[in-house]
Amino acid sequence: MMKTLLVRGMLAGLVAGVLAFGFAYAFGEPSVNVAIGLEESGGHAHSHEDSAPAASAPAAEEEELVPRDIQSTVGLLTGVLVYGVAIGGLLSLAFAFAQGRLGSLRPRVTALLLTAGAFTVVFLVPFLKYPANPPAVGRAGTIGSRTELYFGFVAVSLLAGILATVFGRKLADRLGAWNGFLLAAAGYLVVIGVVAWLMPVVDEVPATFPASTLWSFRTASVGTQVTLWLALGLAFGAFAEKALTRRTAVAA
Repeated sequence: MMKTLLVRGMLAGLVAGVLAFGFAYAFGEPSVNVAIGLEESGGHAHSHEDSAPAASAPAAEEEELVPRDIQSTVGLLTGVLVYGVAIGGLLSLAFAFAQGRLGSLRPRVTALLLTAGAFTVVFLVPFLKYPANPPAVGRAGTIGSRTELYFGFVAVSLLAGILATVFGRKLADRLGAWNGFLLAAAGYLVVIGVVAWLMPVVDEVPATFPASTLWSFRTASVGTQVTLWLALGLAFGAFAEKALTRRTAVAA
């Protein structure tokens, strides 16, 4: 059954990845193109904090290793599909552990709850601390540190979410499901709030960068993730419930 769930989770991730690609291409790529155009026209893409001489910046005429039309189609599709399949596989493993431990919930309900929780701790909360920026925004010299900060915060959020779930389950046995959930959620918010306060702020968006372009890119980023996670939860929930129902029928 574990193998069956894993395959179905990856298949659900593939389906979700295709849908997320469609959303990202339709709503995200236009703002990316605008940001790149601003960079190539000479100005808005570099942070106002960057005092490095202009000669140190890559020339606009430098030949791209991968053409832009490939990046926005095949490259984007490949990245989103790999991400979707990986997340789908991990979701199936979490589902195999959680099914039956969250009460007498239907498999599709368990899948949706897991997906909603994972979306919150893996994407939404880290996004609120370190929101996405168009690829042409920010200093090239800080990309390594910015990436480390982001994934470090993701790791902390995920660990805090897992611990909150474990303790919330124990509290639910003693105080009731609702009280256990509220206390676990409050504990998670306190921990992640303190960590967010302690971690450094990153703001490399130039004051002259168009706010509408930044807003469009960030809302498209959120929309792409919502599309992927929602489709993943719905598809995997349906697949898992069908598989478990079939196993029950065979056992009977």
